[in-house]
Amino acid sequence: EATLDLAERRRIRSAIRELQRQELERDEEMLASKRFRPERSSHRQDNKENWPQSRRLEEEQQAALAALSEQLEAISSVEELTKLLRAAGEYEERKLIRAAIRKLRAEEIEGEAPFPCSWRGSP
Repeated sequence: EATLDLAERRRIRSAIRELQRQELERDEEMLASKRFRPERSSHRQDNKENWPQSRRLEEEQQAALAALSEQLEAISSVEELTKLLRAAGEYEERKLIRAAIRKLRAEEIEGEAPFPCSWRGSP
């Protein structure tokens, strides 16, 4: 039901603003309590139990990346590296492959560049 009384409209709008302000304060309090809540001991225990497994996975990933890096050093074709890039799933793998492509392209450009300052264009 619509109201024509301007004073009543002002009261309604101010009541709505007050409710929104209170809701915002509650949200901020909730965030602050979550942000600064001390870590529970059971959570820390879970971390201790999972640490060896995550550490092992991290070491395996590092070993796989090292092997990939060695494999990339042996490849001398941008097309072959591009195929590997499209097939790669992990971010770190793609990062290594893109670096290898950039390196190979830079080497190609250096090989095509003329000798610097050997002649100035006059015969």
